[in-house]
Amino acid sequence: MRTVIALTLSLAASGALADEADEAHRQALQGRDSYWNCLAREYSQERLKTMSSDDFIADIAAACPSERQNFRVMLMDYLAFEHPDQDQGARLTTANRAIELAQKDIVTAFVKRKGAAN
Repeated sequence: MRTVIALTLSLAASGALADEADEAHRQALQGRDSYWNCLAREYSQERLKTMSSDDFIADIAAACPSERQNFRVMLMDYLAFEHPDQDQGARLTTANRAIELAQKDIVTAFVKRKGAAN
């Protein structure tokens, strides 16, 4: 009987952990989408037509601070479920790299569009 109870509790706990991991994943994706949408709004502003590439890079690096931080936190939470043995610093590095890549993609699109306009 004790074995059945222990097994039942174990299955319930693993189901709860799976639900938490799914929720963390959903929130990380939502954070990513929110950050990307904010960057896209920055990219589509009229003032960009006269902005240099260097100015745009600085602008994007500073843009969307709350969305960027939310994405970082949500991604780190998700990574904690996916890689529980990984230290916090490694998760932070991964989250920061994801942010860098998002910014790089927007900057690349800006540079290509600016080059095509010239």
